[in-house]
Amino acid sequence: MQKRIFRIASNEGVARDTFRLVLRTEGTVAVRSGQFVDIALPGFYLRRPISVSDCLPDGVVLYYKVVGEGTRAMSEMAPGTELELLLPLGSGFHPEKCREHALLIGGGLGAAPLYLLAKELLAAGKQVTAVLGFNRADEICLAEELRALGVPVHIATMDGSVGTKGFVTDAIAANLVIPGSAPESRSAFDRFYTCGPLPMMKAVCTALDVPGEVSLEERMGCGAGFCYGCSIQTARGPKRVCVDGPVFDKEDVLW
Repeated sequence: MQKRIFRIASNEGVARDTFRLVLRTEGTVAVRSGQFVDIALPGFYLRRPISVSDCLPDGVVLYYKVVGEGTRAMSEMAPGTELELLLPLGSGFHPEKCREHALLIGGGLGAAPLYLLAKELLAAGKQVTAVLGFNRADEICLAEELRALGVPVHIATMDGSVGTKGFVTDAIAANLVIPGSAPESRSAFDRFYTCGPLPMMKAVCTALDVPGEVSLEERMGCGAGFCYGCSIQTARGPKRVCVDGPVFDKEDVLW
């Protein structure tokens, strides 16, 4: 873990209440998919943990949603503003555990860490398919960025404005084949990775009978394992989401 100063290179709205923040620093940056940063915001006591969507040679790309005073203040910060970050934090995804074909499933901003994961999987020669779920069309983000990598993307919206109407599980049923089922002419996968709301991830883990990984969210105090404020009970006993996670095997999560 390092404490470093970054400068805002860009901070732009990309969807409904959703911003894309590019931060750059002196020297190189190394972050793996599924890891996160903890941002100190002037005037706010607690840092804001945000998953990393992409890692640049000298920076990171973050997506965040305006949900309170802290993120509202962050959305108004101009390029050139300096921010103090702790990074890299957490234990990330395991792309090496995918044999051939990975399915990435994101709900809302849960799509953000899947972009860097897709890049890592593709670099390792794996096939990648993505299913993203949103409430409505104006909330969609990262779909075109994933498609630009060559990843097929299926969209589910609750109001049916884009793609399959309903949940990500509906889009999976409509567009993909679960391994071992027919028709075999459609793509199968041997491992899935998911991030998003807990009910969505629970439904995904229940529906898919293949190995998978989930990225959890919990309120955090320190983000570095000292305060135990983000502890959860798992099949392997108590774990801290900030250091033992946020990524866990699906079998470890007690829904």
